[in-house]
Amino acid sequence: SNSIETKLLDSSVPPDKLYSLISSAQEHEENKSRLELDFGGTLSLAMALGTDLIMGLSRNQIEEKRKIYGRNAFPEPPMKGFFRLFLDSFGDAILRVLIVAAIVSLIIGLIEEPNKGWIEGTAILIAVFIVAFVTAGNDYSKELQFRALEKSSEETYRATVIRSADMIQVHPEELVVGDVVLLKAGDLIPADGIIFEGEGVKSNESGLTGEPDDLIKEPGGPNPFLFSSCLITEVGNSSDAKVLVTGVGEHSQWGKIKKNLVSQSGETPLQVKLDRMASLIGYVGVGFAVATFIVLVAMIWLRHGGEDIIQSVVDAFIIGVTIIVVAIPEGLPLAVTISLAYSTRRMYRDQNLIRVLAACETMGNATNICSDKTGTLTMNQMTVVEGFIGGEKFSFVDKNNLPSFSPKVLEFLTQNSAINRSCDVHFKNEKGEKLHRPKVIGSATEGALVILASDLGCNVLTTKKVLFDPNVDRKYPFNSMKKRSSVLITKKNHGSDGGLRLYSKGASEAILADCAFYTDLDGKAKTLTNETRIQLNETIVKMADRALRTICLAHKDYGSVDELPEGWEVQAPASKDMVCDAIVGIMDPLRPDVKEAVSLAQNAGVMVRMVTGDNIHTAKAIAKQCGILREGGVALEGPEFRNMTPAQLDKILPKLQVLARSSPNDKFLLVTRLNGRNLPKNEREWLEMHNKDGSHDLAYLKDREKILPGYEEEWKKANPLGGEVVGVTGDGTNDAPALKAADVGLSMGITGTKVAQNASDIVILDDRFSSIVKAIMWGRAVYDNIRKFLQFQLTVNVVALSIVFIGSVAGFDPPLNAVMMLWVNLIMDTMGALALGTESPTIELLNRRPFSRQASLLSYKMIRNISVMSLFQLSLLLWLLFDPQVLFSGVRENNPCLRYVEKGGKSLNLAWSPVTGERVPEGTAGAVTCSTFFEAEGSDTGIDGYPGCGDGDNGGGFDEYYARL
Repeated sequence: SNSIETKLLDSSVPPDKLYSLISSAQEHEENKSRLELDFGGTLSLAMALGTDLIMGLSRNQIEEKRKIYGRNAFPEPPMKGFFRLFLDSFGDAILRVLIVAAIVSLIIGLIEEPNKGWIEGTAILIAVFIVAFVTAGNDYSKELQFRALEKSSEETYRATVIRSADMIQVHPEELVVGDVVLLKAGDLIPADGIIFEGEGVKSNESGLTGEPDDLIKEPGGPNPFLFSSCLITEVGNSSDAKVLVTGVGEHSQWGKIKKNLVSQSGETPLQVKLDRMASLIGYVGVGFAVATFIVLVAMIWLRHGGEDIIQSVVDAFIIGVTIIVVAIPEGLPLAVTISLAYSTRRMYRDQNLIRVLAACETMGNATNICSDKTGTLTMNQMTVVEGFIGGEKFSFVDKNNLPSFSPKVLEFLTQNSAINRSCDVHFKNEKGEKLHRPKVIGSATEGALVILASDLGCNVLTTKKVLFDPNVDRKYPFNSMKKRSSVLITKKNHGSDGGLRLYSKGASEAILADCAFYTDLDGKAKTLTNETRIQLNETIVKMADRALRTICLAHKDYGSVDELPEGWEVQAPASKDMVCDAIVGIMDPLRPDVKEAVSLAQNAGVMVRMVTGDNIHTAKAIAKQCGILREGGVALEGPEFRNMTPAQLDKILPKLQVLARSSPNDKFLLVTRLNGRNLPKNEREWLEMHNKDGSHDLAYLKDREKILPGYEEEWKKANPLGGEVVGVTGDGTNDAPALKAADVGLSMGITGTKVAQNASDIVILDDRFSSIVKAIMWGRAVYDNIRKFLQFQLTVNVVALSIVFIGSVAGFDPPLNAVMMLWVNLIMDTMGALALGTESPTIELLNRRPFSRQASLLSYKMIRNISVMSLFQLSLLLWLLFDPQVLFSGVRENNPCLRYVEKGGKSLNLAWSPVTGERVPEGTAGAVTCSTFFEAEGSDTGIDGYPGCGDGDNGGGFDEYYARL
C-alpha cells in the first residue's frame, strides 16, 4: 500500500493541460471529446491526478495538490476604510479646482489681512470637506452592509468529501483538485468536477448558463460535467452523487467568470459632463481673472500715476483670485450629492436598492438594456399556464381565478401530480413562514405540476402519504426510452379495495400514442376518436410553437394484480388503452408587468435586448411575447455571435434584439462592444484578454480586427459619437461579468444570487421589470433636477462674475468679495439644491429619448434662460452700482475713505481731491485726507463737528462735507 500511495503522490497532470479540459459549460460534446481523447476518460484522469476514487486523496496529498492547482478561493480585496474612501472622493475635478482656489485664497488672505484673511480660503475648504465626508460616508456604509451579507451566507456552507477513506465535512475553500466530493439533492456544487458514480443525477445550471432545464449527469454519459455555483436537483435512486474535482478557484467555470468582474469602473455620463463643465468654467474664470488683472495693473499708471505699485499689484491679484472663486460653482458638488442621496432613499421605496450612488442618474440616460430572460423577464419557475382537458382549453395563469373541475377530474389531475413525482416542493421555510414562492428541489417540470395541484386545493404531502405505500405500491422513475414516469397504486377510496391504478405522465406524443380514451369534463372515460386525436395533436403543436413544454397526464385502472402484464414489478405496465386525462403546457412564464414595462422602456427610446442561454426557438417565442423581438429585429445564437468580427457585429447591433444560446462571456462581449468600456488599449492588454497563457496561435497585429470585442483605437473610430449607455439586468452567477461591465448593473433582490447582487449597481428588490422602468424615471428626474440646479447656479455665477469684473475695471473695489460669494454659492445654493434637486419623477419623463454621452449638459433652452436672466439681473445691479440714487435716495455717491479703512485699516493720511473725488498725493493744496472724517481717539465727534464716517446715515458726514465745499 505504501508503494501505491507513493505512486499516487507522484502523479499529477500539468495545470495548463487540466485547465483546457472545459472550454465552456454549454459545449458538452467538445468537453466530452477532450476528456476522452486527451485524458482517456474519467478513470484515467483520476489515476493521472493520483486520486483513489474509493479512498479519496490522502491527507499527505492535500497540500501538494493545493500548491500545484491552487486554492478553491479568491483573495478578497481588502475593504477600503473610511479614510481611504474619504481621500478617494477628492478625485472629483471640481473639488480639486476648489482646493487650489482655497489654498491660493488662504495664502494671499493671510498675507494681506492676518486677522481675517483666513476666512475665505477656510470657507472653501469646509465646503470641500463636507462633500467628501458625505460621499465617503455613503460608500462606507454600503460596503459594510454588503460585506456582512456575504460573510453570513458563506460561514454556514460546508462540503462533504472523502479523504483517506473517511467522510468529512470541510469548508469549500479547503477543496483541492483530485478531491472526491459527495453531493445530495439541493446541494450547491462547490467546485468543477466530473461525476463518476450516481444514477438519475440532474443539475440545474441556470445560474451559470441561463438555461432553466435540469440537465442529466451520468457517469460516462454525454455530459458528466458539474460546475461550481450550480445546483444538484436530483440524485435519482442514488443516495448521493460522487464527483471528482477538476477545477477550483479561478480555474473553475465560476472562477473564469469572476476574473471578468475585475473590470475598471469608468466615469458615468454625468460625471464626464460635470468634469467638462468644471474645466470650461475654470477656463472662463481664469480668462476673466487674467483680463481683470491686466486692466487693474494698467490702471496703476493710467489712473493713479504709478504710485504704490507693489500694493496695487497685490490688490489686483487678490481681485483676480476672487473672480476665479466667483466663477467656480462651489455649491455644485454638494448639490449633486444631496440630490443623489435624497433620490436614493426615495428609490428604495420604489424597490430600487442603490449600491452605487452615481447609478441613479446614469440609469436615466440608458440607451440599451440587455436583459437576462430567466428570472428577469420570466418568473424563473416552471409553471403550468394552460391545459386541454375534456376537449376544452383552460388557462391557469391567473392564480386568483383558476377554473373549477368536477371531483373526478380533480382526482385524476391532483393525484397524478402529487404521487407520480421525484421532486420535493417546499411551500414554507424552516420557521413555518410562507415562502414568496414555492421552492422546488428536483425536476422543475414536476414541481410545476405539484404547484398546480396545490393551487387546485390538493394537499400534496398528505395525498402522497395516504395514497402511496412504498411497501406495497410501485414507483417507476422516468424512462428516457418510453419518455414517461409512472406509479402503480392500490386504490384506497373509502377504505375499500378498489383494485389498482396506474398513473403516467411524460412527453405528450408518447403518452397520447398509448391512449384509447380521454376524460371528459364530468370525469367519465370517452373513446378517443381520430377527430379528437387530431385535435389533441394540433393542441400539442400550437403549445410547442409558443415555447410551451407539453406534458400528458393519463391513467389506467386494473381490477386486480392478475390483470397486470408480466414484469410489472420492475417495469411500468405497458398498455395501449390508457385514458388521457389532460395535456398541460408548462413554461417559465413572463412576469405580469413585463409587456407594459418593455413597451414603456421602448417608448422612452431605450433599446431592450434579450440575452439568454435558451435555444433560439424558445428565446424568439419569449421575446415576441414580451415585445422585445419586433418586425425587422435580428435574433442570433451564441456560436455565430462570438465568431463575428467587430466590424460585422457593428452592422447588425442596431437590429440585434435576441442573443440565444449565449455563454457568460457572450453577454460580456456584447456589453463591452456597446459601451466601449474595458476594451484593451494596447498589445499587452489585448494578449492578456485573449491569449494570457499563450496556448492560442494569436498575434496582436494579425488578429486584433477579427476577434470580439475589438480594441480601443478601432472602437473609437467605429463610434465617433461615443458608445451606448448600457444597463444590464440579471439574477444568476452567469450574469455577474456583464453586470460589472455595464454602465449600470441591475440584479434581482429575491431570486438573484449573492454573486450577481455584489456585481450590480442597483438591486431590484421585488424582481419586477417595471421597477427597472421606475429606475429609468428616477434617473431622468435626478439628471433633470441637477440641470435645473446648474441653470440656477450658473445664472447667479455669471452675474456675480460680470459685476465683479466690471466693478473692478470701473475703479470700484469688488462689489462681492470671496466670502460673500461663498455665502451665495454654499448657503443660498444649498437651499436651491434641496428645492430643485428633490423633485419627484413623472411618467412624462418617459416620453423623451435619453441624452447621448456626447450631449451637452447645457441645452439651448438652458443657455437662453441663463442669458436672459443674467442680462436682467446684471442691468439692475449695474444701475445700483453706478447710479444708486435713482432707485434709493440718500445713498452716498462715493466714499473712498470708508472703503479704504474698512478694507485695510491703514494710515488715514491718504488724500483725495474734493473736486474730482480722485486720489491725489499727500500735501496737495485743497486736498482732504481720510483722517478728516474719522473720530479722533476718545472723541464722539469728527473734525469740524461732523460725525465720523459710517456714524451717520450712509456715512453722511463725508457727502455733506463735499456738498458744503
